[in-house]
Amino acid sequence: MKTLFLILGLFLMSDLIAQEDSLLKAREGKLVILLNDLRLATKNSEKETKNKLFKEYLLETIKMKNAINFSFSKLNTIGTVSSDDKKIRLFNWNIEQDDQSQKYYCYILRYDDRKKEFLVSELIDNSFLLPSKPDGILDGKDWYGALYYKIIPITKGSKQIYTLLGLDANTTMSNIKLIDVLSFTGNVPKLGSPIFKTKTETLKRVFFEHSEKAYMSLKYEDNYKRIIYDHLSPETPSMTGFYSYYVPDFSYDAFILVKDKWILQEEVVGVNGKSNEKINVLVQNKKTGKLEEFEIKDKWIDPTDSKAAAGGNVHVARTPESPVDEKDEKELKSKTKKTKEYKPDTYSAYPYSEPKKGRKRNRVAK
Repeated sequence: MKTLFLILGLFLMSDLIAQEDSLLKAREGKLVILLNDLRLATKNSEKETKNKLFKEYLLETIKMKNAINFSFSKLNTIGTVSSDDKKIRLFNWNIEQDDQSQKYYCYILRYDDRKKEFLVSELIDNSFLLPSKPDGILDGKDWYGALYYKIIPITKGSKQIYTLLGLDANTTMSNIKLIDVLSFTGNVPKLGSPIFKTKTETLKRVFFEHSEKAYMSLKYEDNYKRIIYDHLSPETPSMTGFYSYYVPDFSYDAFILVKDKWILQEEVVGVNGKSNEKINVLVQNKKTGKLEEFEIKDKWIDPTDSKAAAGGNVHVARTPESPVDEKDEKELKSKTKKTKEYKPDTYSAYPYSEPKKGRKRNRVAK
C-alpha cells in the first residue's frame, strides 16, 4: 500500500511540474513578442515604454514555481545564467541608447535558505552617478551596469557568496571585462568584496578595459580553480594609460582560488582541456628521410619537459633591448665573419660571388 501511495504521489508531482512548465512556455511566448517589440524600437522614449512592459511581465513570470529550472531558451537576446548550486539565477539584458551608450537591467532569482523559497531582487543601473570603475562595495540600487555570463559560488565562513564574470560595452572606443562579487544582506544584493589579492593591494572588484577593436578572453576553469584572462598592454609605449588602445599581448594571468580568496598569479600557461581522442601525425624517419604516420593521444605537451619531443627546450621571449648571452654572441660573431659587405658602388642585380684571382670584378655603371 505504501508503494502505491508513493507511486501516486510521484505521478501527481510530475503532472504538477508538467502543468507549471506548460504555463511557463505560454508566458515565454508572450515574453518573446514583448522582447521583439523592444528590440525593434528606434527611439529612447519608445524603448523605455516597451522595456517597462517587458520588465513587468518578466517579473511576474520568474516569480512562478520552477522558473529556476525553466530554460527560457527563446529569449535569445537576454542572458539567463545560473549558478552551479541552482540557488542563483540572473536575468540580464541591455538596451542601446540613441547616443550608443548602454542601459543595463538585471533581476536576481535567489533561493532563501531560511524562508525555503525563491525571492526576486533587482539591480538598478545608476552608472551616470558613479565613477566609470567604482572600487567600493555597492548596493543593488547603485549598480554600474554590466552583462554577466558566469557565476562561481564561494563559501566564505558561514556565508555563500558568488563571483561574477561580466562585460560592459562601455564606449564606442573601448570595452570592459570585469570580475565582481555578489552577496546578500537579507534579500538586499551587495556588489564587491575584498577577496582579490594582487602583489600590491586588495581589490573589491577587478576591471579590464581594452580597445573596442580587440577581443579579450576572461573565463573560469573549474578543473584548475582559476579565472584565466588575456594580459593587456598598450599598442605602443606612448599609449600607456589610454585604455582604448590596450590589446591582448599573447600572455596570460589568472586569479587562483585559495580558500575564499582570489590570488593573482602572473604569466600562467593556458592549456586546452583534457581529451581522450587520438590524432594522426606525420613524422620524418631520420634514417630513410620518408614521412611516416603515427597515432598519438591528443594532449598538450609541456615544452619544458625533458622527455618532450622538443627536448626540454624553453623558449624565452626577447626584445631588441634584451642582452645577448654568450652562446648567442659567439654564434653572431661567427656569422658576421662569413657575411660579405655590400657597398653601394658594387651593387649588382646578379648574385654576388668572390672574384677569382687575376680578374677584375665588373661593376654596374653608375
